[in-house]
Amino acid sequence: MPRGRIRWGVPVSVAVALSIAAVPASAGSPRVAAVQAALKAKGLYAAEVDGVPGPLTRAATMRFQRRKRLTVDGVVGRSTRRALGRRGRPGLGSRVLAPPAVGWDVAALQFLLWREGYSPGAIDGDLGPGTSRAVYAYQRAIGIGADGVAGPRTIRALRRGVGSHPDSPVRFYHPLNGPMGDGFGHIGGRRHTGIDFPVPGGTRIRAGGCGVVEFADYNTGGYGNLVVVRHRLGFSSWYAHMSRIAARPGQAVNGGTLLGYVGSTGHSTGPHLHFEVRRFGTPVDPLPYLLPGVASYASVRPGTAGCRGALDGVRC
Repeated sequence: MPRGRIRWGVPVSVAVALSIAAVPASAGSPRVAAVQAALKAKGLYAAEVDGVPGPLTRAATMRFQRRKRLTVDGVVGRSTRRALGRRGRPGLGSRVLAPPAVGWDVAALQFLLWREGYSPGAIDGDLGPGTSRAVYAYQRAIGIGADGVAGPRTIRALRRGVGSHPDSPVRFYHPLNGPMGDGFGHIGGRRHTGIDFPVPGGTRIRAGGCGVVEFADYNTGGYGNLVVVRHRLGFSSWYAHMSRIAARPGQAVNGGTLLGYVGSTGHSTGPHLHFEVRRFGTPVDPLPYLLPGVASYASVRPGTAGCRGALDGVRC
């Protein structure tokens, strides 16, 4: 697509451990966050600014385009950004950011800080005391000159993901009742991007927390029948090798919602569930995020296991 244009909800292909085809776009983007913040400032987007494209973001974009008598295509190109005024410019890195800056680049900065775990208070495109404190804390943490002003060095570090983010409040219930097999890491000379649950075929697989089904189909890259659920704060959970899928894309789920049944589809040597947790598209070790209990529909209520806040497509 042309540079500078953003389309929503288009599946992409990535390569992590396996050559994956037809997987969802799970990674949060500072550009998408900047769009969401701009539309929120104009009263058109009511969900959480999370940098992840979805139906609410697209609908808000189209409402704005209708309001401004632009081409209504849901694509954030030059004309749409121009119509957003100071909320649509300038690009991140084009200026040093300090109070009282307002704009697209401020929202992108706030998203990158939030992604690293240094909360600016809000992702709203307004650089106030909360954002300055977050910049200062991040600068101190990574050992660069701490002044609360985001110059080129700070922005480069944030873009590269320098520094680890503090622990996240997101947690997941076990997706089924059964023993764990291979864990996360390098096993037998290959990288294993999740945890395996070797249980009999046909065992029910349930969502580990609140979210929206982003992908539910056969994956030709090795995952077989695959369901991906998008959660808040950039997290997604992956459920692979199913014998049968019981969820559909766009479906809102809570912890315990039935997603499918254990099988051995794709690159699998026997019945098991391959369970992954990803943050902004990157696989992370699921173990630190797992709660001791097993997901059951009655056991999880809004406010637990990733169910706080609003997602683009579901309010939890």
